[in-house]
Amino acid sequence: MEYIRVTKENLEKEHICCAISNNKDVQVSSKKAWLADRFDDGLVFLKSVERGKCFIEYIPAEKAWNPIDAPGYMYIDCLWVSGSFKGHGYAGDLLSECIRDSKEKGKKGLCILAAAKKRPFLADPKFLKYKGFVECDEADNGIQLWYLPFEKEADAPTFKECAKHPHIDDKGYVLFYTNQCPFNAKYVPLLEETAEKNGIPFKAVKIGTREDARKAPTPITTYALFCDGEYVTNEQMNDTKFLKLING
Repeated sequence: MEYIRVTKENLEKEHICCAISNNKDVQVSSKKAWLADRFDDGLVFLKSVERGKCFIEYIPAEKAWNPIDAPGYMYIDCLWVSGSFKGHGYAGDLLSECIRDSKEKGKKGLCILAAAKKRPFLADPKFLKYKGFVECDEADNGIQLWYLPFEKEADAPTFKECAKHPHIDDKGYVLFYTNQCPFNAKYVPLLEETAEKNGIPFKAVKIGTREDARKAPTPITTYALFCDGEYVTNEQMNDTKFLKLING
């Protein structure tokens, strides 16, 4: 498998693996705008040359849009290999390149979000354990922080206190999200429209700055749905799934 690093210089001509429609699609334009704004923060987006979901996205933890304390670490936003690309060792290839690059940049190690059991859009804990990662923190909603230290004496990353006990005071459904995930550009407006049509109390809160993301009431900032103050899910939903959730 050949891989290519997406940069400011080739961003417009390269397809984005997690949103492979044409550049006029709102999901593609949203994701590319996100990447363009993060490159100066040291973000790396490495992907397969083939069209499909086979990529890794990582950034210095100090610049991550998540409420974590991990000075000197590299934070993996997303490692996604799916479809026909699964089962060929490509995830290992991408992770190995992230490790090589991070060591070259003098990082202490890597960290990434997961959960005790595999959840959508989160790393597989079995894969992480196989690759030498260990759990270093866990929030009340079961979201975990895993890390791979390059040196034994390296301090373990932690969640910020605001994220350890996910809870908000608002009633009804409240969705926190960022533009990091391209699907939000399509599905968040769809949920707002569905909620309005069905008289469902719903509010979408777009996290627009890294400072706000690092103060978020949940470890996951790309998509975190609450109901009557309690955390529900990080899984992006269309209108059908949303109504199914509402109706139990």
